[in-house]
Amino acid sequence: MRPPRRDPVGPGQESVWDYPRPPSAEVTPRRVVVELGGRAVATTDRAVRVCETSHPPVYYVPREDVVDGVLERAAGASWCEWKGAATYWDAVVDGRRYPAVAWSYEQPTAGYEHLRSAVAFYPSKVDRALVDGEQVRAQAGDFYGGWITDDVVGPFKGEPGTLGW
Repeated sequence: MRPPRRDPVGPGQESVWDYPRPPSAEVTPRRVVVELGGRAVATTDRAVRVCETSHPPVYYVPREDVVDGVLERAAGASWCEWKGAATYWDAVVDGRRYPAVAWSYEQPTAGYEHLRSAVAFYPSKVDRALVDGEQVRAQAGDFYGGWITDDVVGPFKGEPGTLGW
């Protein structure tokens, strides 16, 4: 299956089709905020931004920048061909449990070591995720956790018919 036609790229935008495979993972100074249960549960200006061909970026928040006591290990695991075994996390805010809102790589593979001690939140499972004040739109599908902002264009993997990309 051939990838789809790229969406047009405007000034200040980047195409996810220019992202590398295997994915890049770089610390970004952009302000990342995650809100859940009516409050900010994570705030950082040192997230790791992971970019992979056909996917919107994913922002991994250093665990020290997540409110203490919010994250609890969840059941389940998965495997990323690049980053290794993923661990899932529930969030507990004011006594309410939000299941599998985030994931991490506790023992990431070579080249992704700076993801250790960082957690990525699914934008579809939190009240709001923000990048530099812009509310993120969630990547389609239940598996991927990409963060879509106005500065990235697709089309994005995750929509119906994109499995073979």
